[in-house]
Amino acid sequence: MNHLPHISSIPNSEKDWFDALIALARYLRTPEGCPWDREQNGHAFAGYLQGEVDELIEALAEKDAPHIEEEAGDVLFTLLATIAAAEEDGYLKLESVMEKAHEKMIRRHDHVFGDVKAETSEDAVRAWEEAKRKERES
Repeated sequence: MNHLPHISSIPNSEKDWFDALIALARYLRTPEGCPWDREQNGHAFAGYLQGEVDELIEALAEKDAPHIEEEAGDVLFTLLATIAAAEEDGYLKLESVMEKAHEKMIRRHDHVFGDVKAETSEDAVRAWEEAKRKERES
């Protein structure tokens, strides 16, 4: 893997692997990368993402750990490729996507990070739905 221009050494942490995957998704879209990847836009990749999610769901139903790992990797990489293309299309920035996801998960888990109490999973679902309803109203 060391011969890839976007990886100076084999990643050894989750952060390093994430950085390597997004760098790879972006690199494949460069003139030195893949012609097929360059032709795709965010919408096109999103169609492939749907197929990968379906394959992950099947692998989870089979409870086949190696297959789950492979399909989860496909979903992750295809999502990153979708984001890389959408960045180029001017629709978003990965950092902003991650920030918004983090903020939303904190907000929607008011029963964990806020004043709402949830003793059961049903309480947690009610709290989630209430947070979601409040977001829509504002």
